[in-house]
Amino acid sequence: MPTIRAMILAAGRGQRMRPLTDTTPKPLLHVRGKPLMQWPMEALAHGGFGQLVVNTGWLGEQISDFFGTIPASNGHSSLLNLTSIEVHYSHEEQDFGYALETAGGITRALPLLGKVFWVLAGDVFAPEFAYTQASVDRFAASGKLAHLWLVPNPPHNPRGDFGLSGDGLALNQADEQYTFSTIALYRRALFEPPWCAILPGNPQGTAAPLAPLLRAAMDAELVSAELYTGAWTDVGTPERLAALNASVIQPET
Repeated sequence: MPTIRAMILAAGRGQRMRPLTDTTPKPLLHVRGKPLMQWPMEALAHGGFGQLVVNTGWLGEQISDFFGTIPASNGHSSLLNLTSIEVHYSHEEQDFGYALETAGGITRALPLLGKVFWVLAGDVFAPEFAYTQASVDRFAASGKLAHLWLVPNPPHNPRGDFGLSGDGLALNQADEQYTFSTIALYRRALFEPPWCAILPGNPQGTAAPLAPLLRAAMDAELVSAELYTGAWTDVGTPERLAALNASVIQPET
């Protein structure tokens, strides 16, 4: 079995993006000329994380048909500049008839993942974010269970999600809270007992959210975080998608 060091979450239904997502999974909607999901795929490969696992749900077969397993096996690799990437899939909708939520989906893919791995959402646009081995090494040496990248609160999430202490700990409660970007490093131990009761590989198909695991680990001071101030958009509505595409600078004619 491969030891994969990055997972992209792509199993959401995309209800707020309807009607666009009635026929196309949200990660395949185009942002600035590329499928939304391609942006983090390329960024991960650039950082040396070329083996990926992708979980799928609604219309998930379109994602695997489009990207293929190994880029050379499909017709898009040269067009998409993904020749150094190998993709493995966790097809939740096909296996269980429903998506497993974030913790359930990660646990389902756990047998493929290494001891430390990246996780990010395939519907978040952060074109300047750098996935580096140095970040992995620092996290691995820290002993923490998770390291989160937080962002300034966007208009649609004004209250934020988590706080940030002066010494770099993520906090359940704080006077100033930030939004979780979905980009994080995790230690697989967070998805094993005593933190997570789901069996590795999630054979029973338990759907479970991530936040309770993170909050429990935060209470034990086992989650670190940092603030990311680069470009970041949760592409959650047709209006946000249109705004991103309208912001592209067109060449002069």
